[in-house]
Amino acid sequence: MSTSNVHASRQSGSQRRLKVGVTLFLRRGQQSLWENGIFQNCFFLLNLLQRSPAIQAAYLVNGGDGDPSEAGDFLSLSPAPVIDMDTAMRELDIVIELSAQLNPAWATEFRGRGGRVVGMRVANDYAIDIERMVFDKPHAMLVSGTPYDVIWTLPAFEHTCASYYQSAQRAPVRVMQHLWSPAIVERSMRAASLKQPFTYRPSTQPGARPWRLAVLEPNVCMVKTSFIPMLVADLAHRQDPRMIRNLRVFNTASLTSNPEFVNFSRSLDLVKHGIATFEGRLPVFEIMTEHADAIVSHQWENAQNYVYYEALYGGYPLIHNSDLIGPCGYRYHEFDCYEGALALRQAFASHDVRLDDYRREAREFLRMLDPESQENVAAYTAALLELAPTRTEYA
Repeated sequence: MSTSNVHASRQSGSQRRLKVGVTLFLRRGQQSLWENGIFQNCFFLLNLLQRSPAIQAAYLVNGGDGDPSEAGDFLSLSPAPVIDMDTAMRELDIVIELSAQLNPAWATEFRGRGGRVVGMRVANDYAIDIERMVFDKPHAMLVSGTPYDVIWTLPAFEHTCASYYQSAQRAPVRVMQHLWSPAIVERSMRAASLKQPFTYRPSTQPGARPWRLAVLEPNVCMVKTSFIPMLVADLAHRQDPRMIRNLRVFNTASLTSNPEFVNFSRSLDLVKHGIATFEGRLPVFEIMTEHADAIVSHQWENAQNYVYYEALYGGYPLIHNSDLIGPCGYRYHEFDCYEGALALRQAFASHDVRLDDYRREAREFLRMLDPESQENVAAYTAALLELAPTRTEYA
């Protein structure tokens, strides 16, 4: 079928099911699914799309300069084939911009041929963009002039970003369910041949074994940093020096040459007493099976995070300040370090005793995120069909 006929069919009232692509930034050199959450977002979304009755085929669309044939392990867990931008222009009905940003000229031509463009935003772009502008950081071309039919975002970013997107991008905004499943953790662990299972191991005497704590905030933007978790852990240590065996603060290796970070860290008793270390980046399954018993976290307008879901899936104590993970974990509010220390101490005293209830609450919550659930497939299918209103019947 010629290009003109393909796009004419897009605009007709035919019952042909949709072909949908999700952009992925594939770069040259080694990449890992664990570099950031957006790669996992791509894979979970594709898992869902492949189960939609309205979709004939789903693809990853390579928007980077990397060669899929050289990607190795990075694409080994991909649930869909990879196509290039030229193929996407010819074949797709809808493209979802997620990992790789679209060239505005490409998107304009695609829409001109009858295609539809979704901008999916899964980070706190308002905060990120302001930091880039105010502190002269490299920009990401978010307000690029790309013509979107709709912007999809997550509940975590509705407060700070929905109006920002609608005004700056000049497109309607729709809040979508966050998606997650344990599939990537499980398959990654099998590939790594780890000896220990990804599951919390209770002490035979609750509260008797000091905990190894981990802080996993990425420290690349102010919405997820290590400072509050470090203070929470330090306060708990001052209140009960017997409960913390060590604190490992991951994703901070690049900060150890920063004088302000060094001075802040040296003010902590955990550092003075030699039981805090500062580490690079590792996959969460490696950290929790080999280096930690519990996670202390903090976020600012970024209340949905994969590390939360992974911790809950493994039954690990999660000390957090999120209002979007139901009754799960041990919650403190906003920036309250003292309440955070209390939550950590309560977790230490009770987690082993209430582990069965903790796991049950986690399972019930995580079920709502399942990309393969009927509810989530139906919700995303309905959102896609709004972009193709003439297609009223699908096989």
